[in-house]
Amino acid sequence: MIADRESAFLAEKLLADTIIKQNVDRDQLTIHADNGSSMASKPVAFLLADLGVTKTHSRPHVSNDNPFSEAHFKTLKYRPDFPDRFGSIEDARAFCQRFFGWYNQIHRHCGIAYYPPAHVHYGQHETIHAARADVLAAAYVRNPQRFVRKHPQPPVLPAAAWINKPADNEDSENT
Repeated sequence: MIADRESAFLAEKLLADTIIKQNVDRDQLTIHADNGSSMASKPVAFLLADLGVTKTHSRPHVSNDNPFSEAHFKTLKYRPDFPDRFGSIEDARAFCQRFFGWYNQIHRHCGIAYYPPAHVHYGQHETIHAARADVLAAAYVRNPQRFVRKHPQPPVLPAAAWINKPADNEDSENT
């Protein structure tokens, strides 16, 4: 959402509309936010509780923003067509509409096995993975000497994405 101001009402509307649009089930979603007044407001807290959404916040005066969001903003700002300034809010909305379409449908992300996010979100990655495997198998048959160590395989989609992955030891499993 591109708005001319931040408010609890707009945050509540954005979250409610998105959760409904994406058909998010109860207890399926965690939202991480800063401690701004919009995301910390009672209407947003009540909405998220009603929808079964877990809410986390940054600690006060600590810079630990969500790295996924930060990476997204960097991709946005480093696009060759990102302007120095937007002429109006409508210009910003038009730019972001094009950007989000590209980002979600076309841009391939290394953290999700070089799939665009929409392909993973809507389950299309399985078909693409099979096609990639077929292409690599054909390349191996044509030129096996190019592949010194093993038969080539497409990257595997990770089972989970972590901001701070727990340690892989017995103590962390018990906490």
